[in-house]
Amino acid sequence: MNVPVTPFLRNALLLDAVASGATALMAIAAAPVLSPLLGLPQALLFWAGAALVPFVALLVITARKQTASRLMLIDIIGINALWVAASLGLLVSGLVSPNLLGIAFVVVQAVAVALFAELQFIGLRRATIAAV
Repeated sequence: MNVPVTPFLRNALLLDAVASGATALMAIAAAPVLSPLLGLPQALLFWAGAALVPFVALLVITARKQTASRLMLIDIIGINALWVAASLGLLVSGLVSPNLLGIAFVVVQAVAVALFAELQFIGLRRATIAAV
């Protein structure tokens, strides 16, 4: 089922794309500088940023459409939820030893991504109601 990409939903997707794109660029370009500041592995920062690039493209493509697959929007929300879970899971896993700034960085970005997922969920719910 396709749903209309309402202005609210479009803005939620684009806000996520801008923030994720900025994070991707920062993580890719500045991984060598960020790594010692955050106490996180340089490779983790670089590849986390690289993993965001196709997601940003998906967000922009979806936001530019007049309608979008409900399943695609659920997938986007799910990817955001998985990112939050992976971010917080990384902190408690013992696989990394970030310093206080690194912990704050991971938590703040996880909270921001959770907010994007919530906004997208609200937008999807409103778009689904409008489509009926």
